Amino acid sequence: MSEKAAFYQSLTAQARALCEGEPNRIAKLANLSALLNLALEDINWVGFYLCEQDNLVVGPFQGNPACVRIPMGQGVCGTAAASGQVQRVANVHEFSGHIACDSASNSEIVLPLRDGDNIWGVLDIDSPRYDRFDEEDEAGLSQWVAAVQPLL
Repeated sequence: MSEKAAFYQSLTAQARALCEGEPNRIAKLANLSALLNLALEDINWVGFYLCEQDNLVVGPFQGNPACVRIPMGQGVCGTAAASGQVQRVANVHEFSGHIACDSASNSEIVLPLRDGDNIWGVLDIDSPRYDRFDEEDEAGLSQWVAAVQPLL
């Protein structure tokens, strides 16, 4: 197992422990965003957007003030929510329709959150470093999301 894979495995165990016994989704998302903010290097924003009709609405996060509403299908977050696919963007300035909530962000990864086939939100992580997120990050964060989704 690679060092990065072991890191994400440990991060997943910590996330599960944070969610144990807490019934409130918002409280769990708040602690999960704090955990990721402390654990991940070279990031400047991490948090959740929650689906509300045809928009994503900002939820618990760590970082600078954020865009409050993102239309479904727009920007990196809206694209992830509408497509149901992880969006890993090496340079957000080259992403057609990118919504710049923080001009310091240069790369981004967004992972859809599901309850069965229903997408109810996304996990959004931004970095000031270009190409911050690689295939191992995507795999590790995808496993992290898969492990915590049932607890949310």
